[in-house]
Amino acid sequence: MEELIAKRYVKALKSSFNSDELVSVGAVFDTLAGEFNSLKYSQIMDNPNVSKSEKLDILLDAVKSVESNKLNNLIHLLVEENRISIIPALAKIIQKEIARINNTYNGVVYSNSDIDAASLSELSSGISKKIDSNITLKFVKNDFDGIKMKVEDLGIEIDFSKSRINTQIIEHILKAI
Repeated sequence: MEELIAKRYVKALKSSFNSDELVSVGAVFDTLAGEFNSLKYSQIMDNPNVSKSEKLDILLDAVKSVESNKLNNLIHLLVEENRISIIPALAKIIQKEIARINNTYNGVVYSNSDIDAASLSELSSGISKKIDSNITLKFVKNDFDGIKMKVEDLGIEIDFSKSRINTQIIEHILKAI
């Protein structure tokens, strides 16, 4: 639900800011969203005993470095409509939109064996050429028996599992017999 509401605000932000300004607004909302991970900050923003004007002052103080009346007006609107809780969703959607505008995406490679930086770079450039985007991959070691690459924003997931390959080889041999 929050994501649907946040999309409307992001649509307004896109029409109000150019792409460079949207990057700085995205950075501000990332910082604000990070603050929501703090228990104390969340308690203050969710506390009905803290007035709207006090919440507004806290948020405006956090965004004053951007010096944008449009952003200040958005903060006023979020506080007025009791929509402060959608700030993390706003940050996430803004980052996705910036990635789409810049055609730059982040992905993750999972495997139980180590993958060196050169291999990651080669894999990243190969995928980037195939889908005509800039893909940056990072490695996460886990218990997956094979290798799995995931670029969530594009909906791409490629995996090669040793057990699946073994099963397919056995099936192929059985069909040949």
